[in-house]
Amino acid sequence: MELNSIQPAEGAKHYKRRVGRGIGSGIGKTAGRGHKGQKSRAGGYHKVGFEGGQMPLQRRLPKRGFKSHLLKFNAEITLTTLERLGAAEVDLLSLKQAGLVNQIAKIVKVIKSGALTKAVKLNGIGATAGAKAAIEAAGGTVA
Repeated sequence: MELNSIQPAEGAKHYKRRVGRGIGSGIGKTAGRGHKGQKSRAGGYHKVGFEGGQMPLQRRLPKRGFKSHLLKFNAEITLTTLERLGAAEVDLLSLKQAGLVNQIAKIVKVIKSGALTKAVKLNGIGATAGAKAAIEAAGGTVA
């Protein structure tokens, strides 16, 4: 490849159509906007979802659901993750340092997914009923 043979990629450049520049251009006079009406005017157009005055779809349908903004502070870990961590005592700080939960997490809960063979002591971390039973069966404690 030489400097004089460098070209832009195929389809990267395209002809800029200059509308409204006379009869000879092929797109003069109305400049491809047709005749009259809101769409032909400068600055005249409707907002997104506008249906010509009819009640728009997003307002006809009922409002549903709710997502708490506090959910971002909650995190969960599995029994498999605890097994892989391999620590005897686990608290929120150790989970954050290991990168298993987000730094902004305030509440962590262990869920029963996978198996646990090592005894693990949980400090300040919640557990579901099934996870608690599995941890205690492995010789650990939930405080």
